[in-house]
Amino acid sequence: MSDTNQLTLSARAARNLATATVTPPQWQEITPRWLLKLLPYVDVDGGVYRVNRVLQRQDGPTVDLLTVETGEPKLPSTFVDYEDDPHEYHLNTIQTVLHTHTRVTDLYSNKIDQLREQVRLTVEAVKEREEWELLNHANVGLLNVVAPQQRIVTRKGTVTPDDLDELISLVWKKPAFFLAHPKAVAAFGREATRRGVPPPTVTLFGSPFITWRGLPLIPSSKIPISEEGKTSVLLLRVGENHRGVVGLQKAGVTGEIEPGLSVRYMGTNENSIASHLVTRYFSAAVLGEDAIARLDDVAVNRYHEYDAAKA
Repeated sequence: MSDTNQLTLSARAARNLATATVTPPQWQEITPRWLLKLLPYVDVDGGVYRVNRVLQRQDGPTVDLLTVETGEPKLPSTFVDYEDDPHEYHLNTIQTVLHTHTRVTDLYSNKIDQLREQVRLTVEAVKEREEWELLNHANVGLLNVVAPQQRIVTRKGTVTPDDLDELISLVWKKPAFFLAHPKAVAAFGREATRRGVPPPTVTLFGSPFITWRGLPLIPSSKIPISEEGKTSVLLLRVGENHRGVVGLQKAGVTGEIEPGLSVRYMGTNENSIASHLVTRYFSAAVLGEDAIARLDDVAVNRYHEYDAAKA
């Protein structure tokens, strides 16, 4: 076991990777991160994304219009007003400093590049953290930014087709996908099958997903489940052109290995330890309140007994 106080990969661990295996390190915590694949990202200049919205008038329609059948009535005059203080989203940062001993990278990179694997696994951890933050961050997490009128609870505690239909009625303008914990997806499959409407599947990214009303149920382990076995299900509309949910990032940063994600060499110290700064700039924005809805009180631990004669 490696010393928890050490700063770099041990020579023993590196030697095992170099001489005892031909596979890269297998990390159980890595997930598919479907949300990062399905969420469209917008490049943010200056680190700030401003969402300008039309000011909704309380004393009448936002735009004064007149429908004319005959005659020459006086036409109304109008204009569209905007909010004086639009909401601004600032990019969040995930960072860490990766340390690697030059002796390790020099001597034990014959089969597998030690530095490349250290960077790869660190980047995987950064992406896992990003997906968690996109869902759970106090200010921009999708579970926390749903407007009160867009939140509902299950009718009977279990997630049923009726509950998902209610979500669709809240995000009816081009909904894209449901997002739920894998156990909630399984719970819906049980309830739908019990009612005689087993959900069909669709293939995305080479993997099958069950659907409801043509919308895939995307699993994410980052959605929490309470000690009582309760969780939530989200429904999203995505894309800037659809006034949906979008991810935010800053592309073109120094040391960029992919948009918004950089690895910068910081030098080697007197102990022969090389340091690399790993940075990810990200956030998320909801362009319209009706772009996201949340179903709460979803029980994931209810099962049913089926008649063997009818099975």
